[in-house]
Amino acid sequence: MGRRLGDRKDGYLVRDIDSMHFIVPLLYPNRCDNEAFISEKIDLTNAAAFLDKKNACDPEYKYNLFQLIVTALLKCITLRPKMNRFIANKNIYQRNEVSAAFVVKKIFSDEGGEALAFIHSKPSDTLSSVHDTIFRKVSSCRGENKEDASTASMDMFNKMPRFVSKSIIACIRFLDRHGWVPRSLIATDPYYSSVVLTNLGSIKLHSGYHHLTNWGTNSVFCAIGERKMRPFYNDDGTFVMRDSVDIGLTVDERIADGYYYSKTVKLLKKLLEQPELLEQPLNTEVEY
Repeated sequence: MGRRLGDRKDGYLVRDIDSMHFIVPLLYPNRCDNEAFISEKIDLTNAAAFLDKKNACDPEYKYNLFQLIVTALLKCITLRPKMNRFIANKNIYQRNEVSAAFVVKKIFSDEGGEALAFIHSKPSDTLSSVHDTIFRKVSSCRGENKEDASTASMDMFNKMPRFVSKSIIACIRFLDRHGWVPRSLIATDPYYSSVVLTNLGSIKLHSGYHHLTNWGTNSVFCAIGERKMRPFYNDDGTFVMRDSVDIGLTVDERIADGYYYSKTVKLLKKLLEQPELLEQPLNTEVEY
């Protein structure tokens, strides 16, 4: 089916929706006013053993927890398509692709610069192909004098007189609401992805709430906390200490309902606690 009136270049208008999901964006048009935050603790016992097995042959770029989480989120969004919706100009759209974006710290220091990495997935992707893509993206971002398209665009506006850059940005925000922003300006903008990730554990921080933005189309933000031993309690009050990670998910509550989010989180936990499922294509169904 081709593009129809009302569709955008990055998504098509969802026309068959119930009355509530039609009315809510009209009443609450701003994404930042409609955030829901979900916090989960993930048992990494199986994931740790799985990673040890994957890295036993000592690959050039080792498999790690971040790659598991990126792949698991891409698979969740592929199998749970409402998580790939976004609201723009008070309309609900279904995104044309499943994508993930994250910031790459070039050097771990106060003065170290940052770059943006963007992954465009395919239904046939697996953990292996996502691992390879992340390797290429990280290597490119950390290369000497490398600069992503979004950073280059921001630098250009920063060099202009303030009144000029503010006027141009106001025009771009109008184009953003209608899906008319030139692709060259947003090619690596993380807030035009299905999910944005921040790996706070890499800088020894806990996960927690992170806001969405009214700019762009992103409806899911994932904050990954520090990996550490945590107590897991049994029904009788006893507990066992296990390798774990805490994850914070901020979602636009207008794109689906609580039950849909609950099942999505259940799927995410299963994928991370049974990571061998990530070796199957993203579009392979999972019982959960």
